[in-house]
Amino acid sequence: MTAAAELAYTPDVAEATAPIFERMSRVVPAVEWPFHAPLVHAINNLKRERNAVVLAHNYQTPEIFHGVADIVGDSLALARQAVSTDADVIVMAGVHFMAETAKLLNPGKLVLMPDMSAGCSLADSITGADIRLLKQKYPGVPVVTYVNTSAEVKAESDICCTSGNAVQVVESLGVDRVLFLPDEYLAKYVATQTKVEIIAWKGHCEVHERFTGDQLREYRQRFGGLTIIAHPECPPDVLEAADFVGSTAHMIDYVGKHRPARVLMVTECSMSDNVAAGLPDVEFIRPCNLCPHMKRITLSNILESLTSLEPRVEIDPAVADRARLAVERMLAVGR
Repeated sequence: MTAAAELAYTPDVAEATAPIFERMSRVVPAVEWPFHAPLVHAINNLKRERNAVVLAHNYQTPEIFHGVADIVGDSLALARQAVSTDADVIVMAGVHFMAETAKLLNPGKLVLMPDMSAGCSLADSITGADIRLLKQKYPGVPVVTYVNTSAEVKAESDICCTSGNAVQVVESLGVDRVLFLPDEYLAKYVATQTKVEIIAWKGHCEVHERFTGDQLREYRQRFGGLTIIAHPECPPDVLEAADFVGSTAHMIDYVGKHRPARVLMVTECSMSDNVAAGLPDVEFIRPCNLCPHMKRITLSNILESLTSLEPRVEIDPAVADRARLAVERMLAVGR
């Protein structure tokens, strides 16, 4: 029998987890909490025993994001904060490239990935061999690689970036043109924000590419006074129809600062749930596109992973050393 299957919603568990549920009660129905609470309670206890932390991306479900995560944020925030943790064990509640990045920056720590099949359409869209061919076609042109890529791809790159710092990273190189991989739509957005020539790849996020400008215009007609904020991984017609474009962190900051009465966040819809939990004065309209890979991570497999200390993320040292350099160069930009 699994550790998760043995748990029960006892009065002690209910009392211990009541403050946690209060934080997310606006977005998690009370009827669901008896199913989540025993897992949340067990994970938080086991974290203390293991000296472990859970890193959770903004796209995780509220019971993970608000219930068991110690460090939350977009991929850049997770990368930065992973470096400073004094935990012995890191559990990645995200997708595989994020777990690899955490391992790159913490080679001496145990990094766990609750479901190794939690991938990413962007990471799958390009390989190290693809970059080597591009370097032959564009000799001497620096390679800027989105963090949504494998360690193998990072190892072939000059520097990494996120959607939040992409323009800053591109301009930090002091060159006239760069190879920007693999997200075509993010590359097009960056090209509108800089004079550097951007050579793009045709990779897409399977969540963000499904949104359309027509959808957003329809939402505006249906919901008066709607503020639309969009992630730059969306197609150009979506960005044109939005009131604000920014990374997941920038989107969260925008809503927190401006407190629009009614907002639509054009991104993975669990992020709207997580932000809405702390902003009762903002009405969130949810065009719900879920990331199937993020949703492979559950409370149950987080508990299983912490219990067994498996599956473990390992990277070939020859790849890791070069990939780590590209990530560290990114983290150094703006310091």
